Amino acid sequence: MELDVLTRSVDDFLRHLADERRSAPNTLAAYHNDLSQFIKFLTDHESVTGAMEPTSAESIGSEVLTSFVFALRERGYAPSTIARRIAAVKSFFSYAQSVGHLSANPAAALNSPRVTRTARVAVSAREIQVLLDVGCSGRSPDDIRNRAMFTLLYRTGLRVSEVVGLDVEDIDLGKATLRSRGRTGRTRSLPLPPQAGEAVEAYLAEARPALARGENQRALFLNGRGGRLTRQGFWLIITTRARRSGVRSPMSPHALRNSFVRERLEEGTALSDLKEMLGHLSISTTRAYARSNGAPGRAQRPNG
Repeated sequence: MELDVLTRSVDDFLRHLADERRSAPNTLAAYHNDLSQFIKFLTDHESVTGAMEPTSAESIGSEVLTSFVFALRERGYAPSTIARRIAAVKSFFSYAQSVGHLSANPAAALNSPRVTRTARVAVSAREIQVLLDVGCSGRSPDDIRNRAMFTLLYRTGLRVSEVVGLDVEDIDLGKATLRSRGRTGRTRSLPLPPQAGEAVEAYLAEARPALARGENQRALFLNGRGGRLTRQGFWLIITTRARRSGVRSPMSPHALRNSFVRERLEEGTALSDLKEMLGHLSISTTRAYARSNGAPGRAQRPNG
């Protein structure tokens, strides 16, 4: 398997992740970046050492893979980044072996660095209230939109990508429900808490008509040009508004999601219910999320 064939095999692997495993776009982008870095390393390694004749997956041994890990360390990458890139390489070679591109997996014994998990960043209910009351205190369309977005994310625990991906028809104010599409395209129905429903209703009545540039735009949350607000736009808005409000804790969309999780755990929400709220495919993901939010014991109690 020469380098160009290896590159095509990576493309096949990415298509496999997208089509058969239905991996999220962000996951695919991360795999693409990590494996591109690995192929670049192989090219540089060959040009410097002449060790491969030509660059061949069959000739990649433990010494080459170890050199790759050392190169990442020398460049100052965090252990979590190195671990992710090793995982991508191992997954790719496992796939290549499974489809017959390789007779053996050269990365099977490759070890990842130990990654210490830290508690997820969450902000207090008081700080979130300051963000809403001070950071979104005006009556401009932007203020009303921002209050609706922040309240919706905090009260439902949606991912920021799910919030900006909402369409107007995904909100049912009469039934107090919303329809959300997760990372894998799976759609789930969630209750719309009263505070979030009131904020969204005010936005739809008072702000969205002023932001819209046409009747055909389906997106719920619009930017200043009348288009769908992006994840990057949401992140910039929340960090800017938090800074103006005097909130000192790191404020981000994920911090609001973590705050939602922590509050549900403190209320004794069952993991099975929290799994559906967060859109996790596996209960083990929810269990790990609960542990990293510092309340594993409370998460085990059923509701009621």
